[in-house]
Amino acid sequence: MNKVFLVGNLTKDPELSTTTSGISVCKFSLAINRRFTNAAGEREVDFINIVVWRQQGENCAKFLKKGSKAAVVGSMQTRTYETQAGEKRYVTEVVADEVEFLSSKNESGSSYAPNAGDAGSNFAPSASGEKIVELEPIEDDSLPF
Repeated sequence: MNKVFLVGNLTKDPELSTTTSGISVCKFSLAINRRFTNAAGEREVDFINIVVWRQQGENCAKFLKKGSKAAVVGSMQTRTYETQAGEKRYVTEVVADEVEFLSSKNESGSSYAPNAGDAGSNFAPSASGEKIVELEPIEDDSLPF
């Protein structure tokens, strides 16, 4: 089984390009904190390369930027290539099946509002025009536990 779940922050703005056959591909790197500290008491960080294809890649390039928090679900892939100097290089990256944008507008600066245009959603415009969620109160007596 090859399944990867990651949550982290982008280390730089996503790079969108197009293959020779016209397919969009977006590449970015996620900084992911390790759960434990090292011997010096510092928390180490892993930098994972992500590849996102087609429309989802275009959305990542449009709505994500350096510092944005994102969740990625995908598979680990390794590949090799040879440089012009004849050296063999190995690349390990995650090919994303799903990307969830986790930063709010204030944190990322983008205008992304998940599901804001969906019919029947609980989103309503605020005074500034930004979409906000309207939560319905729940009585403690109606909880099943």
